[in-house]
Amino acid sequence: MIENQKIRPAKVIGPLGEPLTLDSLPSPDTTRWVVRRKAEVVAAVNGGLLTIDEVCTRYSLSPEEFASWQRAIDRSGMPGLRVTRIQHYRSLYERQQKH
Repeated sequence: MIENQKIRPAKVIGPLGEPLTLDSLPSPDTTRWVVRRKAEVVAAVNGGLLTIDEVCTRYSLSPEEFASWQRAIDRSGMPGLRVTRIQHYRSLYERQQKH
């Protein structure tokens, strides 16, 4: 009997076009989340390298926090992940939705 096994890629393309592997992802003990690191983790999930549950466990993130990273990238790209600009990009997105 053959079990269904999820096939995962060995690498995915990162936010800057570089290959990402499990070994090249940010360290599990990362505490300083710069834009590039957040974007790499989102790219890993989007590419199938890790699941959302695995990311949340590996990096001690809540599903809501990770989802906010995904939304920020979807709406504004990597600049949307900048903590100091969240309010700016949020209001810009809301204005775009009204038109």
